[in-house]
Amino acid sequence: MRGAIRLVAWCLAIALVALPIVGVLRGWFAANRWPVTQLTVQAEFKHVSADAIRATVLPRLGKGFFALDLDAVQKAVAALPWVESVEARKRWPDTLILRIYERQPFARWNDKQLISRQGLVFDAPGADGFDSLPQLRGPDARLAEVVSFYAETQKAFGSTHLKITGVSLTERGSWSLGTSSGAQIVLGDRDQAGRRLRRFLDVYPQLMANRPDGFAYADLRYTNGFAVRWPQTQVPAAVTTKGTPST
Repeated sequence: MRGAIRLVAWCLAIALVALPIVGVLRGWFAANRWPVTQLTVQAEFKHVSADAIRATVLPRLGKGFFALDLDAVQKAVAALPWVESVEARKRWPDTLILRIYERQPFARWNDKQLISRQGLVFDAPGADGFDSLPQLRGPDARLAEVVSFYAETQKAFGSTHLKITGVSLTERGSWSLGTSSGAQIVLGDRDQAGRRLRRFLDVYPQLMANRPDGFAYADLRYTNGFAVRWPQTQVPAAVTTKGTPST
């Protein structure tokens, strides 16, 4: 019996000693002691502004060193446009250190949003200033498919002078490409797109011989060929075509 009482007494003594220490470290007690007053930010500052970071973080400073909630700071800063991720840590006795990684835009999405190199769509102020990025369009649910097809077409056109600058997918499932010359290539259904594109590229060098201005429009949806419209020409020039375009 005495042993049990002694054990309980020891537990209470340890708790009485440990509780204040844990309380201070967790910010339960003395929340305003040793306030954090200094902010150090490490960032590229290409799209994320120092003013926006300060405006987000400063209201959270002034709390005690142990009371400052790093998770809350990280979430608040991560919510800023252009912020990909945030690392936050404290340095005794009064400094908060942030390491901010910015989103790297890879392409535009449906004219109004951007796609990061991690494949995430995000809204960003000044997105209209990225017209030089590839223009990808399609239903939001098929973003990954559009990005993948863009990569495939980049590889397919690698041996030509044409650069693919855009991919569009309609709600009905029809694919088309935009090029650096301003020409449009209509492919139609995804299941047929690869075969149609290979057929077009097989004769592309001969097709473009003695035509430095290139073409303005190519419809690859024909069964046995495709149709091409040249610049300043209203009537398409048929190349091994039969019938009407399919999907």
